[in-house]
Amino acid sequence: MVEYQPQAIADFRPVLSAESDEILAARAATDPAAFAELYNRYVARIDGYCRQRLHSADLAEDATHQIFLRALESLRKHPVDNVAAWLFTIAHNECIDRYRRHRAHVPIEMAVEMEGIERSPEDQAIARSMVRELWDLLPLLGEDQRQVLELRLAGLSSGEIEIVLGKSRSWVGVTQHRAVLRLRALMGVPAIPKER
Repeated sequence: MVEYQPQAIADFRPVLSAESDEILAARAATDPAAFAELYNRYVARIDGYCRQRLHSADLAEDATHQIFLRALESLRKHPVDNVAAWLFTIAHNECIDRYRRHRAHVPIEMAVEMEGIERSPEDQAIARSMVRELWDLLPLLGEDQRQVLELRLAGLSSGEIEIVLGKSRSWVGVTQHRAVLRLRALMGVPAIPKER
């Protein structure tokens, strides 16, 4: 078996095709250009998720490398129905494995750039402060609530989070709702009144 070299991915020009992720995944088992396109579509999101979970750019880079290695190996063995959920399941498991191996508490933190042409420097500073406050409060949530919010912030849908965590859609919805309520309370934001 030929060992996969991630540096080789950078040598390929993205296909920039209109093909779905699932069609690319089917081709990626034997077509390096298709895998490169899939990689380009997901590497930033996977790396960002790993940075959130591992709180280290170096650890996240290494984890991202391993995730795509595992993805390539897996593609050669069986087809994929939902690429985003499948990749984030691999990422979730890789982060958990690394956490268990290091047995250290890893605080959750993320550097979020809130740059925008329409925002004033003051608005950008306020937004960054609010984001930092939010991330500082995430460790106060239970593990389930924190995981759901991290995956949601990584751009996954409820259905994809359901697959990643192996839970029901209703569990994901209830857990996310409770997490948001808890964060609102911790931030001193009044609850939204229910309409009658």
